[in-house]
Amino acid sequence: MLLLAAGGFLVTGAANALNQVLERDYDRLMPRTANRPVATGRMSVSTAVLWAGMMALFGVTMLTIFNPLTGFLGMLSLISYAFIYTPLKRSTPLAVVVGAVPGALPLVIGCTAWDGVLTTTSLMLFTLQFLWQFPHFWAVAWLADEDYKRAGFYMLPSRNSEKNVTTGLLSFVFCVLLIASAVIGYGIGFTGAVATLALVLLNGYFAYRCWGLFRTCSRDAARRQMFASFLHLPLSLIVVLLDKI
Repeated sequence: MLLLAAGGFLVTGAANALNQVLERDYDRLMPRTANRPVATGRMSVSTAVLWAGMMALFGVTMLTIFNPLTGFLGMLSLISYAFIYTPLKRSTPLAVVVGAVPGALPLVIGCTAWDGVLTTTSLMLFTLQFLWQFPHFWAVAWLADEDYKRAGFYMLPSRNSEKNVTTGLLSFVFCVLLIASAVIGYGIGFTGAVATLALVLLNGYFAYRCWGLFRTCSRDAARRQMFASFLHLPLSLIVVLLDKI
């Protein structure tokens, strides 16, 4: 567990460091990121790249100790986040779709470290976290929209975010997909009836909050959707864990 946690932590740190190197000029334009080390010049670009390289090397090596597949997935998450998702953020809102892949890979990495192969459990957990990220991130992006626009990032599905219902509607659609995935999980034996019911109720509450953003297009609704997402993922994973136990 310690080896897995350390490897995952270092790969994530490497991706984060590379992100800050690549976006240092844009980070200076946003109050919430303006104080980052590379953006302020407290850390040089060469030092940050060196740290990122060291973290990537040791992190992927630690994951590969389990098996080659786990190491490969760790490297895939690093590359897709730092070198595909990060540059896409300034060109298309579809960057969120790309970013959801490395965002959901940690659960798969944990499964492959144990099983050595892709299993139904790993794919179902990937689906859960992949779908969850859209209503979660869009709520965060709604609240930080002015910040993102200042740096030229268009992270919402509609560039006219403050007046458009697209964000709330698509968030609701992804919650419906979460409900469908829970039902499919029961159908293939991933979860039992009680756990499935609990997941459907959690997804239903999340969908209710997303519907509120669709109806009102307000910051308060986006904030409620964001906090609902904070509760949704850990509670869903606890339900799955208890079902397995």
